[in-house]
Amino acid sequence: MIKLKTVDEIARIRDSCMLLNDTLEELVRMVDVGVTTSELDRFARDYIVRHHGKPAFLGYEGYPASLCASVNQVVIHGIPDKRRLKEGDILGLDLGVDLGGYISDAAYTIGVGRISPEANALLEITKDCLRLGVQQAVPGNRIKDISAAVFARAHAAGYGIVRQFCGHGVGFSLHEDPQIPNYVGPGPNPRIKNGMVLAIEPMINLGVDEVEILEDGWTVQTVDNSLSAHFEHTIAILEDRTEVLTVHPNGSRL
Repeated sequence: MIKLKTVDEIARIRDSCMLLNDTLEELVRMVDVGVTTSELDRFARDYIVRHHGKPAFLGYEGYPASLCASVNQVVIHGIPDKRRLKEGDILGLDLGVDLGGYISDAAYTIGVGRISPEANALLEITKDCLRLGVQQAVPGNRIKDISAAVFARAHAAGYGIVRQFCGHGVGFSLHEDPQIPNYVGPGPNPRIKNGMVLAIEPMINLGVDEVEILEDGWTVQTVDNSLSAHFEHTIAILEDRTEVLTVHPNGSRL
């Protein structure tokens, strides 16, 4: 069931998004050659708690960290560890914040030092997929209008589109209805309404669509070891506009 939010509830989710934005901004400043993903995770946890929030991912269905840190061919759910980032890596930072029971969710993929032209193009087009998806998230449209916009941009570039994982509702809990695939397939296609809060999150691969889950039960990576990028915003559908509640570290909402 889709849980519509009131204006006051969206204001509380907006506050959660502001803390998430601040944390993600600090994390991006830390990303550099030689930094470990466990250092980033520790900082995220401490920063969120210090500002009176809770890391929404920590302990969620047993997830062992506060941050998902996905390097290169890892699509999502990369568990932070002691590996050191290298020049040319790309790093997906996915973070959720619980502030007083109101949940926000966002992701941003960043290059470590100088990255290849192919990696840079993947990041830019995945970011474009998110922008185009959000443009379709307006009252009267349907969820698959978002999916179609994301798919069309990635497919035109010749990239793989992850199908096993998708965007979702958010706000009262981390994953709510509706599901928001990044391709158009069978299944529900609800109309977009005032009061919806959605997490739109293209996951786009340089190679094929297919991904696999590793033995740890969390890490999702491309089956062909191609690079993958992930961008995500939490947005609110309001009576007179669609508001992007999260801000990426480059200062833009889109």
